[in-house]
Amino acid sequence: MSDQLAKNQNGELLWPGAFDAITDGISIMDKSLTILKANQAMERFYVEAAPQVGKKCHEAYHQPEYPCHICSSSEAIHHKKTCSVIVPRVAGNGQRLWLELYSYPLLDGAGAVTGVVKFARDITDRIRKEEALKASEEKYRDILASIEEGYYETDLEGNVVFCNDAAARLLGYTRQEFLGMNYRQIYKDHRSAFKTYRQVFLSGKPDRGFILEMVQKDGSVGFGELSISLVKDREGNITGFRGVARDITERIHFQDKLRFLSLHDQLTGLYNRTFFEEELQRFSSGREHPVSIIAADLDDLKLTNDAHGHHEGDKLLKATAAVLKESLRSSDLLARVGGDEFAVILPRTDRETAECVAARIRENMELYNSKHVGLPLGISLGIATAQTKETPFKDVYKQADDMMYRDKLARSTKARGKTVQALLSTLAERDFATEGHAQRLDKYCRKIGERINLSSGQLSDLAILAQVHDLGKIGIKDSILFKKGLHTEKEREIMRSHAEKGYRIALSSADLSAVADLILKHHEWWDGGGYPLGLAGKEIPVECRILAMVDAYDAMTNDRPYSKARNKSEVLAELKKYAGSQFDPELTEIFVLILEEEG
Repeated sequence: MSDQLAKNQNGELLWPGAFDAITDGISIMDKSLTILKANQAMERFYVEAAPQVGKKCHEAYHQPEYPCHICSSSEAIHHKKTCSVIVPRVAGNGQRLWLELYSYPLLDGAGAVTGVVKFARDITDRIRKEEALKASEEKYRDILASIEEGYYETDLEGNVVFCNDAAARLLGYTRQEFLGMNYRQIYKDHRSAFKTYRQVFLSGKPDRGFILEMVQKDGSVGFGELSISLVKDREGNITGFRGVARDITERIHFQDKLRFLSLHDQLTGLYNRTFFEEELQRFSSGREHPVSIIAADLDDLKLTNDAHGHHEGDKLLKATAAVLKESLRSSDLLARVGGDEFAVILPRTDRETAECVAARIRENMELYNSKHVGLPLGISLGIATAQTKETPFKDVYKQADDMMYRDKLARSTKARGKTVQALLSTLAERDFATEGHAQRLDKYCRKIGERINLSSGQLSDLAILAQVHDLGKIGIKDSILFKKGLHTEKEREIMRSHAEKGYRIALSSADLSAVADLILKHHEWWDGGGYPLGLAGKEIPVECRILAMVDAYDAMTNDRPYSKARNKSEVLAELKKYAGSQFDPELTEIFVLILEEEG
């Protein structure tokens, strides 16, 4: 029987030597799955079942008491086709193996099943490699899922076939939404993206660090820094692309901001001196001659800063920038080249046209001033023209600057007068004490001055001082200036600063410079306890000693935010009390006498 079954379908005898030499396990079974023959490899695989011949398949190879519920050999007999299954196996030494079992049906000449041949192949190494590969892939996927950079893979048509969550989040999608999207939907300039992918495909070399604009799910556009490399199969055929992407939108915007700030003035938004000088160099060798330059300077910026504070000075600078800008053509280049200095390059502009531009600037300046009477704008202008590129542009700019200073000199007295007049008007409108305060001071200061025989010049200075001694209070907030109740230490410091601020303002004005020193010292005390210099006795100018006393009298006899008016007898007693400490004792005696004469 075994010799008969040891023949193939053609009746040829299977050589026993060859049968046992095969490294795969082989067993031949009849239709009832009784083992008729097994080679040495099969005996080794199932050594504990030896001898296998005569046993049922399930007894020898699977050790159940009853036939297997699912059996590849039974399936092969039933369906007359090859069936396979992979099963675990624990060898006699305790080592875990994996066997791949193939069952082939044996058919007679009529096609009837006469038995089955079972092959057993040790695939332990393959399974272990597959498990290691699977573990490696899972680890690889876990790493990709955990990194912040977006990882992606596409096929050759640019469709996303794999990505991590970070890649999808980069554009506002879920991973499921992102899979299957095409590069044309992802990149704003998909033609540039195609060129880059094509270059990588043709050269075989990765491309790293290139930047493309990417379209977000909500339609907004951001910037991505990407890398691209090829994906190949085991045979080395290119199957797609892979790469890493990171969102650099904030970095690009920050770089743009830095680039803007490097070439622009932060306050006005105009170009800065660096850009202006670069453009001078470019125009000097260009073909846009004639080129004219206008140098512009904001008048009395320091005076405004001293009187109103730098925030008001900044407003004037912005207003100057706006007036200049609206007066120019789109082809003209405007820059702020210094604190109060501006410059304009007018390409393809002769001197006559440049004069028309300057006239337009002056018209717009007057229009601005008609709407901003309290803080007028003064702009001095100078013009120079380069007819050909042989004329050095630095010389042209210097000529324009010189002409600007001539214009400033010619109009400085008038311009400064307007500024000071605006300051005095503001002072009168606010009237820091009570209505008529300055007039009352002038009245009593003049009486005392005449009584002690001051010169006409001193009387004039005293009259001006009575009007402008509080000039430095213009820049102080109303919340501090008119505060009811006591000031804080910081607020007292701000209040005391008005003497020095008024001094600086007066020095900037030809009309007020003569009384600048008096404004500075009008809060000094006879005993040295005043401010800001701590002068004492006759170190204090007589005009300041008079004003200090009269100012105190007026404060006590009129309502103030921090106190109610007192009767005249109480005030006279107060003046006498502080004579020799706060006030000049001799002048106090004279002032009290004048007040008593009035009744």
